[in-house]
Amino acid sequence: MISQMFHSGPLLQDLVLGASLYFPPIFKAFLLGLFIWLLIHHLLRDRIYSGEIWHPALMDLSLFVISICGALLLIVNE
Repeated sequence: MISQMFHSGPLLQDLVLGASLYFPPIFKAFLLGLFIWLLIHHLLRDRIYSGEIWHPALMDLSLFVISICGALLLIVNE
């Protein structure tokens, strides 16, 4: 009976697999924010790189951070 309690056969494999595939909320927000940023970047790309904005890379970075924050708010308020 004790050997059945501590048996680490196929019964625990799904727990190990499940534990290794856990995605924390910030990772989900990062992925969702990336997709939001890709959409915004595609829409504003011509204006960002036209010379109207002083530093296009900083604009991209700030849009990316805002997208991640917005995605985290969407996930938390869900």
